Amino acid sequence: MWTEQSRGRMALIAKKIKRYPSDLTDEDWERFAPLMPKPGHRGRPREVDFREVVNAVRYLVRSGCDWRMLPIHFGPWQTVYGWFRELARRFLFQTIHDVALMLDRERAGREASPTAGVIDSQSVKAPQAETRGYDAGKKIVGRKRHIVVDTDGRLLMVNLTTADISDSAGAQAILDGIRKRWPWVKHLFADGAYDRLSSDKATYLDFVVEIIRRSDDQKGFQILPRRWVVERTFGWMTRWRRLVRDYEQRIDVSHAMILVAMGGNLIRRNAHP
Repeated sequence: MWTEQSRGRMALIAKKIKRYPSDLTDEDWERFAPLMPKPGHRGRPREVDFREVVNAVRYLVRSGCDWRMLPIHFGPWQTVYGWFRELARRFLFQTIHDVALMLDRERAGREASPTAGVIDSQSVKAPQAETRGYDAGKKIVGRKRHIVVDTDGRLLMVNLTTADISDSAGAQAILDGIRKRWPWVKHLFADGAYDRLSSDKATYLDFVVEIIRRSDDQKGFQILPRRWVVERTFGWMTRWRRLVRDYEQRIDVSHAMILVAMGGNLIRRNAHP
């Protein structure tokens, strides 16, 4: 027979032992538990375990499963989904990602705030999206991810649009966001699709956009300086199976999924260098 003491002991052991590769370890959780919402002073006591909510969301993004197929020990999927939307609304996943990014840069011996970035885009199929577009170049119906990464590949900014939006047009919102969130970024590396980006708005916001072009006589695959970094970041994204395609109806939910994945990489790197 299980006693209350033995049940409590087994629950403590279960928290220390990772059930899935996506679970937070104690070291991971200790760094970001203070960022979780504090319980209110009114109403019934909060019963949700935020660590289990984050574990459930990470499991879903890493495995690519449906919300209704979450393992039952995470709790009811409706509860997990409700708190995921609430935490995303409070920009908690954005905060966790940005704090982890600055910690990782300092751990690597760099300044916390970057001064240069690399910009690129990726078109992915979005079968459930409310609005979609057709990327004639990639022949994909779905959404486009416009991202800026630092020179080591850490995600700085992401802007999601329909796939028919051009690279230079989708990057306009990125310039505004970068200036507000990472004010020290002055230099951006890009490919030839961003020629128009290096004109009026970039000049107005005091950006230097350097276009790195592929040689006309180049044959086959060749690594281009700076540009390969952002391609590696896209590869990191697709290791999280929920991001292989864009399965979300809402853009804000899709944005939060990307932050969960990329923040998860940084959290693990910081806690287990």
